Amino acid sequence: MTPIERAVADAHRREWAFVLAATARVARDMDLAEECVQEAYATALQVWERDGIPKNPGAWLTTVAKRTALDALRRQNVFRSKLPLLVEPDEADMNYSAESTGDVIPDDRLRLIFTCCHPALSGEAQIALTLRLVCGVSTADIAQAFLVSEATMAARVTRAKKKISAARIAYRVPAAEELPDRLDAVLTVIHLLFTTGYTAPSGEQLVRADLVQRALDLTRMLRDLMPDEREVWGLLALLLVTHARRDTRTDAEGRLLLLEEQNRTVWDQQAIEEGHGLVLDALRGGNPGRFALQAAIAALHATARRYEDTDWPQIITLYDALMRVWPSPVVALNRAIAMTMVFGPEAGLTAIEELESDGRLEGYRYLPATKADLLRRLDRKAEAAVAYRAALALAENDAERAFLTQRLTEVS
Repeated sequence: MTPIERAVADAHRREWAFVLAATARVARDMDLAEECVQEAYATALQVWERDGIPKNPGAWLTTVAKRTALDALRRQNVFRSKLPLLVEPDEADMNYSAESTGDVIPDDRLRLIFTCCHPALSGEAQIALTLRLVCGVSTADIAQAFLVSEATMAARVTRAKKKISAARIAYRVPAAEELPDRLDAVLTVIHLLFTTGYTAPSGEQLVRADLVQRALDLTRMLRDLMPDEREVWGLLALLLVTHARRDTRTDAEGRLLLLEEQNRTVWDQQAIEEGHGLVLDALRGGNPGRFALQAAIAALHATARRYEDTDWPQIITLYDALMRVWPSPVVALNRAIAMTMVFGPEAGLTAIEELESDGRLEGYRYLPATKADLLRRLDRKAEAAVAYRAALALAENDAERAFLTQRLTEVS
């Protein structure tokens, strides 16, 4: 890869969300905005080779994409009808403030997420479309998050985009009273963005720091935008206490470290304290939502001085509450792990086998990986080896594959 190709790839990873969101404000059409942004990146490969890499690649890409969108609107003879919508500051200025636009949402990326989470689309379509277009997450990685094939997810994204076009859903900032109805989908998108970055579904690195930071930034902006929503507090707390372990998840050689192996003195105590305070606020008043409950579980892990001090019975109680408000098979899997810590590996294995027969977690790499670990602890090595091979067949992240391969060697 040439230096220019690397620069364009880096700009795609870091700036895609900014460029698309700003271009969508001009295009008022998702397909047109995406086409213009893709064309801007293609143009960058040629122009940067000739003129050099600009000081601000994001601003350069945004200017080119927006101008391309304006040209397209002129060609479609709709420029005059849209002219009142297109009065903006200088094109080189990427920043829009709530005060200057009159919008209640202070950031283009967050604004576009709320727009994509339109109630006319199904919940899964809202989330998949936003992750793909706004966050730049690959279709393959989104498919893993939803436990479906890449082809199935690609078809869902295509259908969602066609529905936006057919239903003439405009790129429009939702009114303040519309925001709460779209909040759950927006929170889900940001959480999936974080988890995709926290443990990358594929690639050499365990973490995609750009996605993690983007999710944290968006959640803080959302907290400022909707300061009375306890589920927003819960999501921010969950992200903070989870990300507090970032420096201890692998060793110096990049080997994956389990929770019990991590050096807790290196954890970000300031983030843990902030997150723990948010958890307490989110739980006050009763009837906590799924993000507040997940944050409470994560906080119990983060505040235990030693792994042996973890309050596993309380964690099971919280998982029971979480299953009532969000009956997800992934939650049931995590609850099975907690049961193992209280009642032993046999109890956990029974719950795992029930999930296997259920079938909803087929293709989810952590199900066979968890089963393999329980079988290893029960000294059922041959069965553990089969489960480790199944997990390896599903894992695409290099750090996870190395860990599973080491475990498979041990039981073999």
